Amino acid sequence: MILYGISNCDSVKKAKNWLDTHNIGYSFHDFRKDGLEANIISGWLKTVAWDKILNKRSTSWRNLDASIQEAINETNVVDLLIENPTLIKRPVMDVNDIIIIGFNSDTYQGIFN
Repeated sequence: MILYGISNCDSVKKAKNWLDTHNIGYSFHDFRKDGLEANIISGWLKTVAWDKILNKRSTSWRNLDASIQEAINETNVVDLLIENPTLIKRPVMDVNDIIIIGFNSDTYQGIFN
């Protein structure tokens, strides 16, 4: 299992804490430190809609030029997320190709029971 995110993100911290408390092993992939490749995001998009991964409530989204915001779609979202990984809703958890976006303790409980 891989948990993707940014170390200082509160939602990522909650997810890591939940996993640690429940003694569930995982590897952590930090977008900023470890980078992110198109094939990883493309893999997520096979099971999750692009607009569920894109965080339109983030400061990064608000700082984008309006023309970029209006032009974003499923064919160009991967490039945007590679250039701006802070636009990804966090955390992203990959459990045997099941992709979970965001942290919700009930969702995690359901997956690991």
